[in-house]
Amino acid sequence: MAQTRSLTPDGAGADAHIAVDNPATGAVVGHVADASAQEVAQAVARARRAQPGWAELSARSRAEFFTRGRRWLLTHRQEIIDSIVAENGKTQEDAIVEIVYGVSALAHWAKRARHYLADTKIRSLSPFVLGRSMYTRRVPLGVVGVIGPWNNPLINSFGDAIPALAAGNAVVLKPSEYTPLTALLMEKMTRECGWPKDVFQVVTGAGATGQALVDTADFVMFTGSTKTGRAVAARAGERLVPCSLELGGKDALIVLADASLERAVNVTLHGALCNGGQMCTSVERVYVEEPVYDAFVARLRRRFEEVTSGRPAGLGSTDVGAMTFPPQMSIVEDHVKDAVSRGARVLVGGHAAPGPGRFFEPTLLVDVDHTMTCMREETFGPTLPVMKVASAEEAVRLVNDSTYGLQASIISSNMKRARHLAERLEAGCVTINDAQTNYMAFGLPMGGWKESGLGVRHGAEGIRKYTRLQAVSVNRFPTRRDLHMIPFDPSAYRSILRLVDLMYGNRLRRRSR
Repeated sequence: MAQTRSLTPDGAGADAHIAVDNPATGAVVGHVADASAQEVAQAVARARRAQPGWAELSARSRAEFFTRGRRWLLTHRQEIIDSIVAENGKTQEDAIVEIVYGVSALAHWAKRARHYLADTKIRSLSPFVLGRSMYTRRVPLGVVGVIGPWNNPLINSFGDAIPALAAGNAVVLKPSEYTPLTALLMEKMTRECGWPKDVFQVVTGAGATGQALVDTADFVMFTGSTKTGRAVAARAGERLVPCSLELGGKDALIVLADASLERAVNVTLHGALCNGGQMCTSVERVYVEEPVYDAFVARLRRRFEEVTSGRPAGLGSTDVGAMTFPPQMSIVEDHVKDAVSRGARVLVGGHAAPGPGRFFEPTLLVDVDHTMTCMREETFGPTLPVMKVASAEEAVRLVNDSTYGLQASIISSNMKRARHLAERLEAGCVTINDAQTNYMAFGLPMGGWKESGLGVRHGAEGIRKYTRLQAVSVNRFPTRRDLHMIPFDPSAYRSILRLVDLMYGNRLRRRSR
């Protein structure tokens, strides 16, 4: 990515633009604007004007716009796939996953938003509210700012905009400056499908553009590094606006001695290498019980040796695509070098591939331990360290020995034992005999513990976070004066105490006998 900018006398950006390159070839595939803080503020202002009309639509009417969008995505799927592959460098297969996610998400939120956001009746036994009708309702926040990452140009950018829109908000999306082209296609989709103007907008740019969005939106949905997430949360806190953060991960997988090794190898391989390992939910460390360790590693090594890596050129052309983010190449190399310097062995790969493009060989590491960076810090690349453990107890302890807590997996044929172990793992999401598949279950919340983030996406909580909660109490049969009102009447309060004793005290006395 290259950036050029001409400046007006006061230093504000004019005609600023960013060149977007193809990580697999190095070729420039497009240019986008580098929006200034003023331009972001203008986009948010337009969104704020458009939002009330969007919110006034019924959930069914908004769902119809989602249906149009779903048809557009299916009709233009090859264009979208080509865009994702060009700006991200991933395989076509990984890009297809993004299409499936987008179409499924539009369908899910169109169908379930009304249910998730329905008014909720409230009951209370307090004598002070007898006869009242009470309920809670969900009110859209206004303008949601979504700041997306570079690893999934559709899933974690427009994908997070969908439930925010379904809740009645307007959305301003700031995609990564490394992968902005697909987001602009989504903006094109809303125009061609006749969505209300300015309800969904894209502002492209670098870090300052994202900061300007944090400074102006009514809610911030951020996906990215823990370091940047802390800064977003701090600024949102200063403004007293809510935020949701999906941050880093060091996701672990445990292979128990009773596991089907074929299933274990397949789940591990895919969980570690899909999207080139550039997923917050990628399997980044594996703990294998000693009785099956040698057999598991031998099978996994053969499978790693069969994996292909290189420039995507259609379905089936390669298994692992390019490294999207240039600095990530250095991080991956440093993690491998650190492991080797501390006694780890490289069974497969271990090096950056020669150009053109940014590629790192699918890499399998053994003889690793927790003194090594590759077992403690997020790598975000096509590498996998595998560690032998004496027992499941040791595996659980090591999984929890992390500042992260996004996702974990267990491979076992004993479901009772696996569930028991899963409930002891300090992670927001746990899969048994799977890895990452839960991300496609839109009814299932997905969010991290510890330094992996705040809040969740998906599920009821994944759309309710985009709303304010309002509580309403209605006195349907008001009298001239309630018993408890000023001026105080001693006899009235004695009656209230008798009523409380009747409602609660007698039950307590019966239980104590």
